Amino acid sequence: MASHPFFRVGRHLRSRSLLATLAASALLGVTACAADTTGVTVTTDTGAAVGTSGPGVAPRTPDDVSSDSGLTETLRELEKSYDGRIGAVGIDLGTGRAVGYRADERFPFNSSFKVFACAAVLDRARTGEPGLMDEVVRWKPADMAGLTGNSPETTEYTDTGMTPAQFCRAGITKSDGFAGNMLLEQIGGPRGLTGFFRDTGDRTSRLDRPEPRLTEWAPGETRDTTTPAAAARTFSELTTGDTLHPRDRARLVGWLKASLTGTKRIKAGLPGDWTVGDKTGTGGASNHGTANDLAIAWPPGSDAPVVLSVFTRRNLDGTGHDDTVIASAATALAEALGKL
Repeated sequence: MASHPFFRVGRHLRSRSLLATLAASALLGVTACAADTTGVTVTTDTGAAVGTSGPGVAPRTPDDVSSDSGLTETLRELEKSYDGRIGAVGIDLGTGRAVGYRADERFPFNSSFKVFACAAVLDRARTGEPGLMDEVVRWKPADMAGLTGNSPETTEYTDTGMTPAQFCRAGITKSDGFAGNMLLEQIGGPRGLTGFFRDTGDRTSRLDRPEPRLTEWAPGETRDTTTPAAAARTFSELTTGDTLHPRDRARLVGWLKASLTGTKRIKAGLPGDWTVGDKTGTGGASNHGTANDLAIAWPPGSDAPVVLSVFTRRNLDGTGHDDTVIASAATALAEALGKL
């Protein structure tokens, strides 16, 4: 894919070289098992993950994502009323228990790719390009063609440029579309992000196109997709594991906690006294009403968070998404994990 015509002050854009992270790959390697269209079991060869969810707590990645009868019944009924499909996974990082529904079914990333792109840029800056996060990137107004409508922050900075750190903030907290594309530029485009997924051991998630084309989705499309299980595991590793340096991990979680786009989704399905950080994605009515949310959430008084992954889409095209379905699915996941 051709890169956007822009220049970075002080040096040329270089493609991201894939890192040799065999340890991380072994930690998160996923082997899909036989699955039906309800509860899906996915096994891994993981052990306990290393991370810093709280004082004295080492979060644990799940050995499997199992079906739960209560969760399955709740989400099946929700699908009927919604006339769509729901994919959902919840992971308790304190116990390592994980539950899911349609956990291995593909759904489009939409804008949720931005949290992973930010993580990849943080990793590149830490491991190979010191100072990258603070280098100014400039562009021309014409470079934003087709993206001004969903780029509220970068539109204001066209004259001055922004840094990758600012792109991270705008992309995660406001889901700024042009910021997402500029993050991709730092790592070699969509292919670079797919390479980052593979470095972390995620053999499922893939990105093929930039904004806004990556939201063009219909059933059967595999481009720019992930599964609730893969997204939850990788999101968990990036926010609590050792893929990122502790300072970068804390920075990423800080942006997630400051997100402004998900107040009616997973956050709305959890008690108000929980601490939640999330990243949403929305495809729109013309793309089967696809919408999703990824969140890390801490119940009050708990050092070990839960990670929730909810993806939705309508059966018929031309119908908008429903935030309340995502919120209800989040509630069902928390209940299945014994948190409510």
